[in-house]
Amino acid sequence: MAGRAVAGAVLGALLWGCGLALQGGMLYPRESASRERKDLDGLWKFRADFSENRLRGFEQQWYRSPLRESGPTLDMPVPSSFNDVGQDGQLRGFVGWVWYEREAMLPQRWTQDLNTRVVLRIGSAHYYAIVWVNGVHVAEHEGGHLPFEADISKLVQSGPLSFCRITIAINNTLAPHTLPPGTILYRTDTSMYPNGYFVQDTSFDFFNYAGLHRPVVLYTTPTTYIDDIDVTTSVDQNTGLVHYQISIQGSEHFQLEVHLQDEEGNIVARGTGGRGQLQVPNAHLWWPYLMHEHPAYLYSLEVRLTVQTAAGSMSDFYTLPVGIRTVAVTKNQFLINGKPFYFHGVNKHEDSDIRGRGFDWPLLMKDFNLLLWLGANAFRTSHYPYAEEVMQLCDQYGIVVIDESPGVGIKLSQSYSNQSLQHHLEVMEELVRRDKNHPAVVMWSVANEPTSFLEPAGYYFKTLIAHTKALDPSRPVTFVTNSKYDTDLGAPYVDVICVNSYLSWYHDYGHLEVIQLQLATQFENWYRTYQKPIIQSEYGADAITGLHHDPPLMFSEEYQKSVLEQYHLVLDQKRKEYVIGELIWNFADFMTDQTPQRVIGNKKGIFTRQRQPKGAAFLLRERYWKLANETGYHPAAGKPPYLVKSPFTW
Repeated sequence: MAGRAVAGAVLGALLWGCGLALQGGMLYPRESASRERKDLDGLWKFRADFSENRLRGFEQQWYRSPLRESGPTLDMPVPSSFNDVGQDGQLRGFVGWVWYEREAMLPQRWTQDLNTRVVLRIGSAHYYAIVWVNGVHVAEHEGGHLPFEADISKLVQSGPLSFCRITIAINNTLAPHTLPPGTILYRTDTSMYPNGYFVQDTSFDFFNYAGLHRPVVLYTTPTTYIDDIDVTTSVDQNTGLVHYQISIQGSEHFQLEVHLQDEEGNIVARGTGGRGQLQVPNAHLWWPYLMHEHPAYLYSLEVRLTVQTAAGSMSDFYTLPVGIRTVAVTKNQFLINGKPFYFHGVNKHEDSDIRGRGFDWPLLMKDFNLLLWLGANAFRTSHYPYAEEVMQLCDQYGIVVIDESPGVGIKLSQSYSNQSLQHHLEVMEELVRRDKNHPAVVMWSVANEPTSFLEPAGYYFKTLIAHTKALDPSRPVTFVTNSKYDTDLGAPYVDVICVNSYLSWYHDYGHLEVIQLQLATQFENWYRTYQKPIIQSEYGADAITGLHHDPPLMFSEEYQKSVLEQYHLVLDQKRKEYVIGELIWNFADFMTDQTPQRVIGNKKGIFTRQRQPKGAAFLLRERYWKLANETGYHPAAGKPPYLVKSPFTW
């Protein structure tokens, strides 16, 4: 790679969007009687800017005319990462600006009805994105895991065109102030490297896939529209309480009607106005998978907006799924609907062959079927927010979510600056704004394994955690630490302590006999110091599929199973006291940067990257169904626990 000038240009661009306050809501684009949606998934025109300074696209203004007119293009599927689609090794590891383009035909009513608002929404563009429509700049966004959008009505309703040309430039460079952070390392020894040679360096253990990772859509609303809905729930004896607040854009004079429907379509509560409380007698509560015979019950909150205009009445309709449930934390328990909940689940990655981090429905359903087969009731979105469609499925299947920000690999002193903190605060605001109404989301995670001995770190995380609690007082906040780091970084301020440890893997190699003592000591030290419930948020060992050795040796399937078994012996003791969960690392093998320690990725998955089981998957399945039998709750039976049997067989 060449181009020393790229660093200054890229870093300057990455800072253009900093300091901007959030504007408006971010409701998922659902069709209704007043709203239409046009998906732009498929093949887009694509080009990577391989120029020395990576800025040729801006210098030649590629956004002003069709991309094909400025040079050759590739066909690139969206959503997907661009890295693994082709056969070009340079593109796989490319750092800098890439360009996407798509022309979209628009329905005539979208371009001619001035009472219609047309919005372009991008589910995820990693990492920094600039967007043009018909050559006109409409949006910029920093951060590769959350949606952003732009009102393009004036551009598509200003002339005779029935189509629009969408151009998106994306830069995947990570810098000390991005989230996750990174650095550009220049190799200046010209006897070993070409002039201007540089590489992207990061401190996290997954591949920095890039591109348009999630759906890009056009959708419409009326010009006066429902902008945001905020729902919280509580329970008073057998009555469910749904507290709602609705924001409207486009007019100050309107009427709002609110209906809450059950799963059979019966209206169970009504309300009017932009703020209120709905009472649901004998409410069906939202329960996690395996905690109730009817888990994941969802009501539908139907909102109808009516406004009078000179042309007559205008309406907007939006339906929001609502789960009625409560969450609480004590010094040694996590409570859902007042009942103790034990997390037995996984950590995941949005990662697969060819697609990279690209959203894919068949893969997503395979993963959920494996979670149900496994008897898992929870996962953490390690180490970034996942697609909105994933959150929706968790609501529907009863899979509990610890929703994590992309605060991973924070190791440099520059990454604790005021600039970095401001961006991290904004990311948490975007995350809470997007996921606040999902009943499956029971806890926010602000970061994973940051270096804590740096002086500004304590203030950084104290501020971040307090800000997150202020954004959403209804959910606890956690901070994922590593037992080898200083313990005073985030633990004093969080509600639940999440601890990662890899005993007999990254140290004491092969010595399975020390795991029980070291793990018990870890738990006891944490609880003695902070008197807060603990989740073993990561543990595990790499296993190469088909590699066997007895007695167990590292990287064999037997060693992976043995590590898990030693952890489970201690977890079974401590879950009777203050340990409230265990999340295996990892659900499936995933891609990483190339190092001598990684054989085409991280192999700690209990499933392969192709979602085939290793021996550890069967071990964990037996354990999770046993835990479900012991900790499940079935109110109809009158007494817990109730015996559950897995409906899934291999």
